[in-house]
Amino acid sequence: MKLTRRSLLASASVLLTPPLAGLNPARAANVLTVGLIPSEDSRAMIANSQAMMDMLSKSLGMPVKPFVAADYNGVIEALRSKRLDVAYLGPFSYVMGTTVAPIEAFAVAETKKAGRAFYHSLIVAHKDSGIKTVADLKGKTFAFVDPTSTSGHLFPKAGLMKEGFNTDKDFGRVIFSGSHDSNAVAVQNKKIEAVAIADRILDAAIAKGLAKREDLVVVWKSDPIPESPTVWRKDLDADLKRRVQAAFLDVKDIPWSDQGMLNGFHPTNDKAYDIIRETAKILNLDLRAMK
Repeated sequence: MKLTRRSLLASASVLLTPPLAGLNPARAANVLTVGLIPSEDSRAMIANSQAMMDMLSKSLGMPVKPFVAADYNGVIEALRSKRLDVAYLGPFSYVMGTTVAPIEAFAVAETKKAGRAFYHSLIVAHKDSGIKTVADLKGKTFAFVDPTSTSGHLFPKAGLMKEGFNTDKDFGRVIFSGSHDSNAVAVQNKKIEAVAIADRILDAAIAKGLAKREDLVVVWKSDPIPESPTVWRKDLDADLKRRVQAAFLDVKDIPWSDQGMLNGFHPTNDKAYDIIRETAKILNLDLRAMK
């Protein structure tokens, strides 16, 4: 399947929520606008992020206004058109965004649940399947999560390709289950012989009783994948950038949207996301050409 910006960002339309659509493209000097990824109802996201916005505002000494776009592409376009100053993006959407907008990663969040600013993609099999290595996957049934999933499709597919496994021909049957939890249940119940899944989601599924660690075998594990970055427009004033990064690094121990309690932010940079670019090359994805 050919992956496009439309499939990776869910929609190519730029449908901003009404407050963001009404912003003047030229940033007001005394207001910092922050874009959030569209993972839940926009009003709920803004409400759940208010504690962080209040802390940022206090640290910066200026109003901080959160806005939610209809999709990732909407956030990127708002950054490009200077309707947003700072935004939260997914790893792949950030790298794609750098090809069309002058943006740069500067901070990455660590939640209490994860306890780190990175995660891994795994390929997991049931111990009774006899699968122990990538080579053992040949002819087996396999489940990815979704074509757009970083850890549930793009990274494991690239990892298999690096090991000489042809993901189009070597599996017996391939499906996209639609969710990481579905993959955990499917491999635990032996409905599918092996699956792709994010390590943190597998841990959560085990904690919820959807799978048993002792029944599963990790066949492949990715290098660390950086968590979703917080980014700014490169053309922001240098002193404002310094103050914004310092303000984010001061935010700790508060609810962070739908992701639970926030431990805090860590500094990051564009180079940290080169692993995403390398994965795109392995998959022969032209990020600039995606529309």
